[in-house]
Amino acid sequence: MHKVKVNDQFLFEIEDKDSVLLVNGEPVQLDLSKLGNDSTHVLYQSRSFNTEVIELNKADKTCTIKVNGNIYQVSVEDQFDILLKQLGLDNLKTNKVLEIKAPMPGLVLKVLAEENTEVKKGDNLLILEAMKMENILKSSTDGVIKNVLVKQGDKVEKNQVLVQFK
Repeated sequence: MHKVKVNDQFLFEIEDKDSVLLVNGEPVQLDLSKLGNDSTHVLYQSRSFNTEVIELNKADKTCTIKVNGNIYQVSVEDQFDILLKQLGLDNLKTNKVLEIKAPMPGLVLKVLAEENTEVKKGDNLLILEAMKMENILKSSTDGVIKNVLVKQGDKVEKNQVLVQFK
């Protein structure tokens, strides 16, 4: 099943069940003729529609289409998007990491990050010694370092904030 929202106003549930197209639970009969790469002619209830995909963003699952000269913004949610929303995990990609905390108590051996520098996800920030092992703490996000709250030789506790991002 897919949930399709048109112009952030109209919501449709679309499902393909045993090769029958269902819209909001009702069977829909369409006659489609492909005209080009992005254009299709549609016959629905003895009415004719010329459709064209103007813009397609597969990552965001959105598109802009033109139907008989009218432009519509369309967004699609599949069963996985719906499940993530039900589990409350739909907004994880919008959360921004603002700080790096110590994963365990230890001793700061070396600080590799500097304030006001840009880092990429995976860049080394500092080296923490815990239980006689060296652990390299890496950036979990792209960003600019706002503050480095520790220096070489500092003892840190678990969950202590070490680095803050802008």
